[in-house]
Amino acid sequence: MKKVLALILAGGEGKRLSVLAQGRAKPAVPFGGKYRIIDFTLSNCVNSGIDKVAVIPQYNPRSLARHIGVGKSWDLDRVVGGMALLYPFVSTNGEMHWYRGTAEAVYHNLDFIQDSRVEQVLILSGDHVYIMHYEQMIEFHRQQGADVTLAVTEVPLAEANRFGIVTLENNRVVAFKEKPSQPKSNLASMGIYAFNKNILFKVLEDAHRRGLQDFGSQLIPEAIDKYKAYGYEYQGYWRDVGTIEAYWQANMDLIIDLPPFNLYEPGSQVRTPSVDMPPVKLGPKAQVVRSLVSNGCIVNGSVFNSVLSPHVYVEAGAQVIDSIVFDDTIIAKDAVVHRSIIDKGCYIAQGCCIGYGDDYVPNKDEPLYLNCGITVVGKGARLPPGLKVGRNCKIDSEVQESNFSTLFIPSGSSVAGGENILQARFQ
Repeated sequence: MKKVLALILAGGEGKRLSVLAQGRAKPAVPFGGKYRIIDFTLSNCVNSGIDKVAVIPQYNPRSLARHIGVGKSWDLDRVVGGMALLYPFVSTNGEMHWYRGTAEAVYHNLDFIQDSRVEQVLILSGDHVYIMHYEQMIEFHRQQGADVTLAVTEVPLAEANRFGIVTLENNRVVAFKEKPSQPKSNLASMGIYAFNKNILFKVLEDAHRRGLQDFGSQLIPEAIDKYKAYGYEYQGYWRDVGTIEAYWQANMDLIIDLPPFNLYEPGSQVRTPSVDMPPVKLGPKAQVVRSLVSNGCIVNGSVFNSVLSPHVYVEAGAQVIDSIVFDDTIIAKDAVVHRSIIDKGCYIAQGCCIGYGDDYVPNKDEPLYLNCGITVVGKGARLPPGLKVGRNCKIDSEVQESNFSTLFIPSGSSVAGGENILQARFQ
């Protein structure tokens, strides 16, 4: 694995995650209480023995860069190899190399790849959650004598039209179709590609000449036609958490009795920067059932089927049900949070009810993203006492009590904040 470089594509704009990706890169969105989404891919690299890792960010990279730092939390703060962040840049001739697609992002860093002196390049996504030992895929790639290997996994046939679908014959990829209307297979590409370095250079240089910019929809189908392409079948848990519903469900998958996504499995440690905090404190009338509660939390109310990030305070009489609550948020006395996602540093005032009623009308501003009954509250929002917020609602980041002209927000509605939201607050 010393001859393998991992390139993590972390440039997704994250529109489908609504306000959760407002001001932060999608891979930097908190997940599973104490983690960020990108922690899973980074940890997979380290657990697989890969010590040359580069992250290619694009949109809103500040929080992602601050989280990763020099890679110390993943033992990647090294003189040789280690962690690198490859930002868009201006070349010596003044040309701006903005990353307009995944393939173009890698193309503009071919010099870095060449200098890494590796034989294989592993292209990874920074916005999927899974635990995988990449060394097994690399060994398969080498044994098959492959030029390129795609990691594939089975998905329900009814959902196959959301993915790039692969057809295999004796492990050889014979067909690839991006989001087909009538899938002929349920083997989905995971967005994980192992390339021999010389083949990757040929593929990217040809794509650049022709103006192709994306791996999944453009480069991979052509690479399959020209080179020896194989499919590595992965049997474990894998989720693309690029939508509100998928993100919420993947968090809920962590708290069932026998989780398919097991964070406690030996040898599969997920690493993340840690902050010293006191242990969880439960009050005399606290109830916590089938939930993840992170360090620094104080629970005096009730938490059912939920995920609490560090330093969340649930006051007496408050209820958190089927929800995800990010760091430093206060759920005040007698408030109810049901089937909702609450971002960092929010204040849900006394008597509020978030996720109220049985009306599941889609959000009027984001009907394609907020339509499954989940309400989202952006970072730093402060909600007034007694507020009732319906389903599929969106409360913008930094909204203050003065932004509410009524104490009832119907399902499918949005509440916008002021115009002077400071980008620096999104960390």
